[in-house]
Amino acid sequence: FLIDFISGPVSIGFTSAAAIIIATTQVKDVLGLSYPGGKFLQVWEQIFEHISETRPWDALLGFTCMAVLLILRKAKDFKIGPDDEKERKAIHDFLTKVVWLISTARNIIVVIVSAFLAYFFEIHGQAPFLLTGFVKPDMASTLGSAVIVVPLLSILENIALAKVFSEGRTIDATQEMLALGICNIASSFVSSMPVSGALSRGAVNHASGVKTTFGGVYTGIVVILSLHLFTPYFSYIPKASLAAVIIAAVVFMVELHVIKPIWRTKKTDLIPAIATFLSCLFLRLEIGIVVGIGINVIFLLYATARPSVRVEKVTGSYGCNGCDYLLITPDRSLTFPSVEYVRALVSKAGVKQGSSSIPVVIDARHIQGADFTAAKGIKSLIEDFHKRNQPILFYNLKQSVINIFQGVQPKDFVYCETYSELNEMLKKYTLNANTVVPSQNGDKINK
Repeated sequence: FLIDFISGPVSIGFTSAAAIIIATTQVKDVLGLSYPGGKFLQVWEQIFEHISETRPWDALLGFTCMAVLLILRKAKDFKIGPDDEKERKAIHDFLTKVVWLISTARNIIVVIVSAFLAYFFEIHGQAPFLLTGFVKPDMASTLGSAVIVVPLLSILENIALAKVFSEGRTIDATQEMLALGICNIASSFVSSMPVSGALSRGAVNHASGVKTTFGGVYTGIVVILSLHLFTPYFSYIPKASLAAVIIAAVVFMVELHVIKPIWRTKKTDLIPAIATFLSCLFLRLEIGIVVGIGINVIFLLYATARPSVRVEKVTGSYGCNGCDYLLITPDRSLTFPSVEYVRALVSKAGVKQGSSSIPVVIDARHIQGADFTAAKGIKSLIEDFHKRNQPILFYNLKQSVINIFQGVQPKDFVYCETYSELNEMLKKYTLNANTVVPSQNGDKINK
């Protein structure tokens, strides 16, 4: 339910800002710099202050790794051999799959090659790169307020991943959140890191024909074996190569390509997107997501409080020459934020366009619900019309809405269920133009 309040533009602004922040934090490792962390602007200030301390070999390795990763990322779209299936041979398909596999495994390939390179220099008594070294087991103390953001990012990523591979099936965000939460709670008892869905792993599983959750069991076994056998060698991984992997991955999370479709679709949707993006970037991620949701809620409340109301003057009705009336049609339900606005608009239309005399018909076909405040407002509206001897009728009211309106016991509450009933009432008002029709006391009009 709560995830439903995170709109597409807010999610786009949030993920784009998070990607830029993550990439920014990795710049120092690509350049081989060392300085205390901070917020987005503080990090860039530190980078420019320490830019003269850049380690050439780390920078060379980092930028080379990024270039290789970006090239390999495009390699998966490369098809070896002729495009015509009749002319293709088995070797063409085999080589295409090999290229695809290399492209998919590009991150681990770059990390392993960099680690071997660092190990080679290490055993020869040289250390051109800053290495990962020993990793502290407890990272929670360094996260700070980001502890709130990590689960949210996991949920968003998990749901987005599920939608990508759902193949048209419905995704229950609540179920995804519960499953992710249970997995993390259970894994915490064995000191596991927080887990969520991964786009790269999901893509590999999907392409490999994985159909069941046993694919996760297989992946888990491979990870456990890797940790058991290769953990001692992780310390040789250069920081620059890891930073390059992270930057090359998150740079594509910045969704600049959606700005044009949002602009074409609804320009106001750019407001929560930009507000979320800037708030996440210059304040904090958790503040940014709250700002975006808050702006969306304001938009929803404004739309609820300011419904569109169509006003048209109808000259003569079926079978009733001279039965002029004012037809007013609200486009949505009446609730407490909108009732005073609608009441004022109907009263103004009745006086100006209806000359305070001709009947006003409120077509309630779009009013699916109402509340106590709306009922009180309608009662006051009827009283206003009654004071100036101007008829007001309701048409196409749902029975549930009638019950709500009748709950405040309005006088002169006239409603018609069919057009013939409405036409009959308009005839009576026309014949008695200077006389107020006797009160119906909220009862259905019987012919």
